[in-house]
Amino acid sequence: MQTPFRTAAVLGAGVMGTQIAAHLANAGLTVHLLELPSPKGSKNDLVEGAFKKACKQSPPIFYSQQAVKRVILGNYEEQFDRLAGVDWVIEAVVENLAVKQELFARVERTVGPDAVIATNTSGLLIHQVAEGRSKSFRQRFLGTHFFNPPRYLKLLELIPTADTDPAVVERVAAFGRDRLGKGIVVAKDTPNFIANRIGVFVSMLGLRSFIRGDYTIEEIDTLTGTLVGRPKSATFRTADLVGLDTLLYVADNLYPAIPHDERRELFQPPELMRKLVATGTLGAKSGQGFYKKLEGEIRSLNPKTFGYDSPRPVNLGNLDGLKKQDLAERLRHLYKERNRAGDFFRQTMLETLAYSANRIPEIADSPADIDRAMAWGFGWEIGPFAIWDALGFDRVIQDMTQSGLTLPPWVKRMQETGATGFYSADPALTAPSVYVPGESYVALDVPTNELHLADLSDRPLLWHNSEAALLDAGDGVALFEFRSKANTLSTKVVEGLDAALDWLEIHDNFHGMVIGNEGPNFCVGINLAEVGKIAQWENLNPLNRNHHTIAKLLHDVQTLVQRIYYFPKPVVAAIQGRVLGGGCELAMACPHVVADAETYIGLVELGVGLIPAGGGLMRLARWASQRAISDEPADILPWLKQVFRTVGMAQVSNSAHEGIELGFLPATTQIVMNGDRRLYAAKQEVLCLHRMGYAPPPRQPIPVLGQPARAILEHMAYVMHAGNYISDYDRSLANRLAYVLTGGDLTVPASVDESYLFNLERDNFLPLIDEPKTKERLLHMLKTKKPLRN
Repeated sequence: MQTPFRTAAVLGAGVMGTQIAAHLANAGLTVHLLELPSPKGSKNDLVEGAFKKACKQSPPIFYSQQAVKRVILGNYEEQFDRLAGVDWVIEAVVENLAVKQELFARVERTVGPDAVIATNTSGLLIHQVAEGRSKSFRQRFLGTHFFNPPRYLKLLELIPTADTDPAVVERVAAFGRDRLGKGIVVAKDTPNFIANRIGVFVSMLGLRSFIRGDYTIEEIDTLTGTLVGRPKSATFRTADLVGLDTLLYVADNLYPAIPHDERRELFQPPELMRKLVATGTLGAKSGQGFYKKLEGEIRSLNPKTFGYDSPRPVNLGNLDGLKKQDLAERLRHLYKERNRAGDFFRQTMLETLAYSANRIPEIADSPADIDRAMAWGFGWEIGPFAIWDALGFDRVIQDMTQSGLTLPPWVKRMQETGATGFYSADPALTAPSVYVPGESYVALDVPTNELHLADLSDRPLLWHNSEAALLDAGDGVALFEFRSKANTLSTKVVEGLDAALDWLEIHDNFHGMVIGNEGPNFCVGINLAEVGKIAQWENLNPLNRNHHTIAKLLHDVQTLVQRIYYFPKPVVAAIQGRVLGGGCELAMACPHVVADAETYIGLVELGVGLIPAGGGLMRLARWASQRAISDEPADILPWLKQVFRTVGMAQVSNSAHEGIELGFLPATTQIVMNGDRRLYAAKQEVLCLHRMGYAPPPRQPIPVLGQPARAILEHMAYVMHAGNYISDYDRSLANRLAYVLTGGDLTVPASVDESYLFNLERDNFLPLIDEPKTKERLLHMLKTKKPLRN
């Protein structure tokens, strides 16, 4: 059994050091963050200043304030002896070999005999960093390459040396995967490892096309962004975010380190890059790079004048039709196009695929390792070899040959054996497989504690409609999957959930249900476009001016969430990403929740001129009373004020941990750092609850505080309005919130049942549909995907 890490020391409080320390603290470790002693004032001034700055970063690097408290600051002069008691030491100082070697000589004299030691570097060779250290040290030493920002980017490359004990690699890999939520790729000790070696090559291809004058910055970013399954930052926005000085540093170090690379010359930084860095044009951190915002307009660099020009229309043909196709179809279509867009994509893709193939076995042994590194580190939807398969294995080889690109012998041998792709769906193989040179097809390594919807594809479909499905997850557990656009809570999804509960109720061999999906977001709320259409139709129809259709939909939602909450079999929500509005209320209706740590949950209805009406306010009123130390109004009120502030400002949690603190998730929520484990963990939760003899929560009255508390909440809204923090309409909506949360017209504190608060929610929701300012907010959200504060 592997011993989990409980304490760690991070040496170096720079950008990466502070963020690595933060993420280790997010995972529950006690972390000692050490830095050089300050030459003036307190010895800890440097580390304290760096940490204070890191805590203000946006997006935040910590899950919660509790995690912040787990980081203990110190300096090398006074607190270096703390290393003797930690399980894991991670060095993250300046990328200078001599500095690192000197520091590790001191680490070896101090650290405990069983501690794992790592250098976090993006370019230095790991075996060189360990030179001069003892055999015992080298056996527990390896490289780690966290991608920036460590909390949000999934990739963690591990780089062992020839001396590293395999058990150490497996221990760090298991911890990184299960506790840090990382996608682990074991890389070889070669310059820039895997992801940066391929990623920098791809960036240089884009830069080459710009410098030649073949394509504009906007055209290249269009053809290297979401259209081809990559992040919207594409090539040049990514360069600006990373920093042009950083990109230049990486290229300058990589070029001399790869004398035998057949494409070495591409890594020679162009003079344009050197001029930009020399003049302080570094990207986002300096306010200008390849892009600059001027007079409210995003302009791009003119390489001749070094000024910034307004964006011009791209000359790439009609790409709108491609956006409606799935990724594989888009790539194939673009590859076949004989126009400027097709020419760019085809040439750069052929070069990328050939370069990736030639890096095996230099930087990795398996195509899957390169694909995963690019997906997890650079945000590609699919990696180079999966793209190759999508375009056509033989066709790409033929085109490479015609283009004069060098193919490695292992690909040629693979083609000679009759292989048709790097990934095999051969039914004769028991698991998804990938071609590995020298071994033919081998099974992809997928941890047994993960469950994916793809794993359920060959199992019975228990029920479905056009926007939802009930799947057999095995072992007597059903999985309800959203299939609506953007995973919205549409009428079809609501009907589907009700039908799924009907099905589950009459099938005794099924023990419970998971509500989940594998989209980026669990549920972004009610389908606003659908509600808008219904409201518009009702306004045009004199017989429906009272919004009977919307009232019925609201009643159905309220009935459904209560049915889920009190269902006789366990229903577990497996949530991730954005869980907003009605999606939040659906999650709150599940007594048991498994949440990805990266869950952003909240009741955001005020942003579209509405108030929550699916039980969210009712459950938060109960939560406030449960958090209080007694049933006395004075003890409940502080928690109710927090609820009022949270919902009134449409606050969304920065993590699942904060979701618990805000009252959106139960204290018993199981939080998983690795989102790939979420559905598996939810299934196990259903089985555990069933085996324990599951009983739904008991029905209990909810204390509400009446008009005295309502006056206090309304005064809070008044103060916010007087300070110009909220608009007139925000204040009007806030007063409706106060009315519902305190029990409506009750003049004194009382206990009410759930249906009483449901009625208040509904009665205060429906009139808002006809409000002009609500209509403005709804329309603005549908058009821009951003809230309007009118």
